[in-house]
Amino acid sequence: MKKDNLKTQYRVNEQIRARDVRIVGDDIESTVMPLRDAIRLAEQKGVDLVEISPNAEPPVCRLIDYSKFLYQQKKRQKEMKAKQVKVDVKEIRFGPQTDDHDYNFKLKHAMGFLADGDKVKAYVFFRGRSILFKEQGEVLLLRFAQDLEEYGKVESMPVLEGKRMIMFIAPKKVTPKKPVVEGPLVDDDDFDEDDERPFEEPVRKKPQQKAPKEYTGPKVEGENWDD
Repeated sequence: MKKDNLKTQYRVNEQIRARDVRIVGDDIESTVMPLRDAIRLAEQKGVDLVEISPNAEPPVCRLIDYSKFLYQQKKRQKEMKAKQVKVDVKEIRFGPQTDDHDYNFKLKHAMGFLADGDKVKAYVFFRGRSILFKEQGEVLLLRFAQDLEEYGKVESMPVLEGKRMIMFIAPKKVTPKKPVVEGPLVDDDDFDEDDERPFEEPVRKKPQQKAPKEYTGPKVEGENWDD
């Protein structure tokens, strides 16, 4: 069964050992009084006397229902925990003679980790006699840090621990710009009237009307053909 640390963290009523205490609470004026008087006052109000600041002189006690007090403390702890940002640590491993292809591949992953808000633990592992190339490993890590300058900052410089040379890089608070994606979708709202549009609706031409043919037959007397 999980132990409730809050219940053992605070002294209540007769558990309080001070001779005099300062009482606080809702609709109560802060004042100093003997412990027995403070407990009697709490009983009259139907609440408990909870020692909230034992190191003060005299200790500060709050008049409040103990169950309500514990509920408030648990709720406050949950809110504080929710506000804390969880940071994961991602490991990137190199050899002292890592080639450019492998280096760039791991550099790209490190950029993604830092952009997501994670820390990067980069280290060079020296196997056997490769420990002779520790200076080369340090140069590699410093180059790595420089290439990630836009995404993170060095939290600790390269340090040799056993067979590993380790360096930590923390993400920057400002997220760097994302790389431009080729072939973006085009929205009509992104164009002004003077901009060239990528596609225009073809204009349908109206059918041409043929001119009436001139009458060449015999004229009838009394009709005006010039109108």
